[in-house]
Amino acid sequence: MTRRFVVFDLDGTLIDGYAAIAEALGYALKRLHRPPLPAREVRAMVGHGLERLLEDAVGPALAAEGVRLFRERYPEVAITGTSLMPGVTEVLADLDQRGHAMAVASNKPARYSRIILDAKGVGRYFREIGGPDAETPPKPDPTMLRRLMAGAGATPAGTVVVGDMEIDAAMARAAGCDVLLVPRGSRTREELLAMGEDGLLEDLADLPARLEGWS
Repeated sequence: MTRRFVVFDLDGTLIDGYAAIAEALGYALKRLHRPPLPAREVRAMVGHGLERLLEDAVGPALAAEGVRLFRERYPEVAITGTSLMPGVTEVLADLDQRGHAMAVASNKPARYSRIILDAKGVGRYFREIGGPDAETPPKPDPTMLRRLMAGAGATPAGTVVVGDMEIDAAMARAAGCDVLLVPRGSRTREELLAMGEDGLLEDLADLPARLEGWS
């Protein structure tokens, strides 16, 4: 059996954190005297990083203050407003038992990702959690993924990215890695197919068998 280095996206792939994000965004919008956004619209905006989220929501001129306000509220709701996606615990346990190393590459700051995953009882499965910082641009830039691979001693040929958006695919391909997308987060199956994304999983529960099929 060939063991893979499996790099997961976070929001929309491992967790449903949209309620917490919408709550913190609503807090920022209210204090900037902007109307709230529908939950469906917020869901579609998630995934490109906090700065981009606020820029899209309130415009470039107010984005920095919006980020500050979002960060003021988000830690208070990050755990209670987040749940694991269905089947995540079982899939991670299965992959771990099969000997696959795992990590997370998210456009959420790594400290928040770690807090949430630990609180939900699955943080122990990930050898490293990546996020944007002063030296690491957000996805789809492949720097984050390349650093995770270097830390794990993994090659592009031995790495697969699992996500829910086109930016996950773009990051994976830029680094020379395989990619599988699960259409249950910010993008529907139809949206991903329309974008030309063909490496789809119908359900995350299919991941262990799919990896075995590649071995």
